[in-house]
Amino acid sequence: MPKPVTPLFNWLDQRDAGILLHPTSLPGTQGVGVLDGAVDDWFAFLSDASIRYWQVCPLGPTGYGDSPYQCFSTFAGNPYLIDLAALQKLGLLGQADLAPLAQLPQDHVDFGALYKTKWPILFKTFETFVATPDIALPYGDFEQFKQQHQFWLEPYTLFLAIKDLRHGQPWWEWPEELRFYSRARSAKLPESVQTCAQAHTFFQYLFFGQWQAVRERAQEKGISIIGDAPIFVAPDSADVWSQPELFQLDQKTGRPLCVAGVPPDYFAAEGQLWGNPLYAWEKHAETGFAWWLARLRANFLLCDVVRIDHFRAFDTYWSIPANAPTAQTGQWRHGPGLAFFEAIAQSIPDAKLIAEDLGELLPSVHTLRHATGLPGMAILQFAFGGNASNSYLPHNLHANSVIYPGTHDNDTTQGWYRSAPEAVRDHVRRYLHVSGHDIHWDFIRAAYASVCNLAVFPLQDLLGLDSAARFNVPGQAAGNWQWRYSAEQLSSLHHLSAAYLREQGVLFGRTGDRPASKTL
Repeated sequence: MPKPVTPLFNWLDQRDAGILLHPTSLPGTQGVGVLDGAVDDWFAFLSDASIRYWQVCPLGPTGYGDSPYQCFSTFAGNPYLIDLAALQKLGLLGQADLAPLAQLPQDHVDFGALYKTKWPILFKTFETFVATPDIALPYGDFEQFKQQHQFWLEPYTLFLAIKDLRHGQPWWEWPEELRFYSRARSAKLPESVQTCAQAHTFFQYLFFGQWQAVRERAQEKGISIIGDAPIFVAPDSADVWSQPELFQLDQKTGRPLCVAGVPPDYFAAEGQLWGNPLYAWEKHAETGFAWWLARLRANFLLCDVVRIDHFRAFDTYWSIPANAPTAQTGQWRHGPGLAFFEAIAQSIPDAKLIAEDLGELLPSVHTLRHATGLPGMAILQFAFGGNASNSYLPHNLHANSVIYPGTHDNDTTQGWYRSAPEAVRDHVRRYLHVSGHDIHWDFIRAAYASVCNLAVFPLQDLLGLDSAARFNVPGQAAGNWQWRYSAEQLSSLHHLSAAYLREQGVLFGRTGDRPASKTL
């Protein structure tokens, strides 16, 4: 008999609970959630509910469409999250500078208004920093920060500065001497470009400094942060512009040869055409996957655990001709397979990764995930309406997995249940032995009780919100990523439900030995 394969990773070895909430959804008066006192209120709730994990979407700087899954860099942080009130207290801004932010809506993020309002204030902080070199900032040595992150920081900041010079044009439409970083770094550019690049360097210093303080406070509370790494990068990004040889591009024009997506299925008759450039995996393999390893190390500077989106593409990915109007005309290609994860295990042996392995999968994808040992994902909203063999039903799940009522891409559980066919709702009620009146709590209890070692709930479900609070509708170009909760909503949830959640954790072994703080 063949010897059983020892998995590369085996980190999810105790039962815990977490909540999914992107930081832009935090409450406050700056037009978007920022890294201010709202984080402390959030941590107090998590601690008193005996919830040890906070899951976020990607933390990078968003581009057009405002999606955290389409960032200008997979290494950089999102300057929208910078708490400007803290910078005012440090002397980088005046009180009046913050007034325009208070005029922005507080119940959702208006990204268009935020773009027009926050960036000028950020640039003013840089002007003050340059004009006041002796100002004391609590974020560490600026020069040391630049040296530590030089690998990605210099191309990223130059990319944004040239994009500003070119009025937002995508990089493949820039003049030939600027079309790739290797050329642009030696091109003759206006002094304003270098100044703009230095400003963006400063914004990254501020983000990383404030986020490091968040991580330290999380660690004091015994809270681990789960980050998110989209497998593909945005076409108009510093990642592609600075290292085009790592992608399937025309190396002269920068145009992609093939792009990413998924084939037609039950949910999309034409498939999904994402448009992201595909990796030249043979080039990555030649370097021992150096770029990916650097990317993961950068992720682990920000988070304790990293969820890798679209895990199946490491086994096989859908390659679509760049000029195809839909995803129907693609074909399956082989990804890097187990060799990629072996490189991670050798270079980052204590890496804690989660594999997003949702959807219709080939047997080879399951084989790859089992060989890696990475926990997969289960979605309760996908479990009902069929028969007892549905792999997402709780009786078919496994310990080495993460269960969710739904994710950022799903409707809230209340919204999903209300719009589901009656046959699906009937299946839910019979399976869970519930009336369906409080379906969000029914799903939360089912996740707590499941065999999955980690159960994660969107905050919207804990608040019992309907479809109006949905965070993202895949394929919808506008109106996503805008939801925010109020301080009053969290305060009420904390007061009414933290003890109940802790009790669920005790009943189903998801508390560890963490004592509750005395804030109720």
